Amino acid sequence: MTAEALPAELRRAIVQIARTPRLLVACDYDGTLAPITLHPDEARPLPESVGALRSLAALHETTTVVISGRALRDLATLSRLPAEVNLVGSHGSEFDIGFVHALAPEARALHRRLGAELERLVIDVPGVNLEVKPASIAVHVRQADYDEGRKVLASVHGGPATWPGVSTTVGKEVIELSVVETDKGRALDVLRHQVGATAAIFLGDDVTDEKAFARLSGPDVGVKVGHGETLAAYRVAETADVPVVLALVLEERRNWLHGQSSHPIERHSLLANERSVALVTPDARLTWMCHP
Repeated sequence: MTAEALPAELRRAIVQIARTPRLLVACDYDGTLAPITLHPDEARPLPESVGALRSLAALHETTTVVISGRALRDLATLSRLPAEVNLVGSHGSEFDIGFVHALAPEARALHRRLGAELERLVIDVPGVNLEVKPASIAVHVRQADYDEGRKVLASVHGGPATWPGVSTTVGKEVIELSVVETDKGRALDVLRHQVGATAAIFLGDDVTDEKAFARLSGPDVGVKVGHGETLAAYRVAETADVPVVLALVLEERRNWLHGQSSHPIERHSLLANERSVALVTPDARLTWMCHP
């Protein structure tokens, strides 16, 4: 796929957002940067997407981040993304490796209790896997028999998911129970505040990404990857389209930052008084000034 094959409305939105003063580019991992695999530990990001994120991160006033449901340490190990790309794990509860030590004793105790109960619920069900994270535990049923997987999910919903202090995140073939209240939308808000972003673009494929899409407004751009209902304004068909989107963001952002979209000199206005001379663009931006 080439950029010309992207929906025209999406291309126009990318051109506009690339011109924001401070841009935040955020992506989900599984199903967005990396194709979905039967075995989660085999999911690797597409090299073209990695290259685009690295190049975007090198641009002035541009921040790139991957917000994943995976534990932060696992995300860093599996993705092998360059250091320039920021990583956020566990749906936004992990901004730093080792943060679990900051959890309150009550939260750590609840986490241990959750682990014991979930082990009991899934111990005799082939294909159901528990992913233990610093502040949460995810129950994956993708590899289980369909009916058995539904039974496990129902047991979790009706059991530990109802406990006080437990928050629930539901995704594709997975339910995650957390002892801290967070989601990708809140993580996006934190990141936007940290970097002072004037606009953000977010790409995601899962139900959990809808919390991030819900936080987008104004000049922001949301891109849903794949099928399903979504709050995102734009959509691409599959993971293979993501590097095309990122490459277009990179091209437009680089061109704008490097002045390739600047106005010709003959379209500038000259302002002068007895001491100063200035050139002003048609949209009233000062581009040059001489002042003693």
